[in-house]
Amino acid sequence: MASRSSFPGAEQFLPAQRSLSALRSAAAACQGCDLYQDATQTVFGSGEANARLLLVGEQPGDVEDVDGAPFVGPAGRVLYRALADAGLERTPTFVTNAVKHFHFRRAGKRRLHQTPRAGHISACRPWLQAEVAAVHPDVIVCLGGTAAKSVLGNDVRVLRDRGTVLERDSDVGPAAFVVTVHPSSILRTPPEERDAAYAGFVADLKVAAELVA
Repeated sequence: MASRSSFPGAEQFLPAQRSLSALRSAAAACQGCDLYQDATQTVFGSGEANARLLLVGEQPGDVEDVDGAPFVGPAGRVLYRALADAGLERTPTFVTNAVKHFHFRRAGKRRLHQTPRAGHISACRPWLQAEVAAVHPDVIVCLGGTAAKSVLGNDVRVLRDRGTVLERDSDVGPAAFVVTVHPSSILRTPPEERDAAYAGFVADLKVAAELVA
């Protein structure tokens, strides 16, 4: 088995044919890092093949790991409500994650989220690159720090750079980039601050909406 710091990576599992359907099928057998050993399944991206807007999150959560689709749990409900409030409900959209397997630790019967390590992010980048190449989005929105790191590198800071159009060289794909928080962070915000946190999230998404208007 690969060491914690040196995984084989997903490149060897990518198919010769790079349509979304071919990529999704091939990703189901990915063993590019150690996360496949405990996760229920690979959670590949979902959405429209001609999407103008592509959103990248961190990794599947517990619900996504079981259902096999991204953003179908509580954070997903926040995300899709915010997209509608930002005027993006009719925009062709594709949603995915920087890491395609659920990274967790067990606490009794519960599975608690663990932030992916740098090796996981690096190992999984070929899938993200292939998704972006297949979709050709006009705008990529990075939801949270792990997504921003995977797409734009270590010099991006979510709280500093959120809600602005970033011009960066990225080998993930040519697009306009917007960084914002992950919707799960809103769920963790104290109740008295949650409305303001949600409004800030919607404001960031409106920046993306202007780019695809």
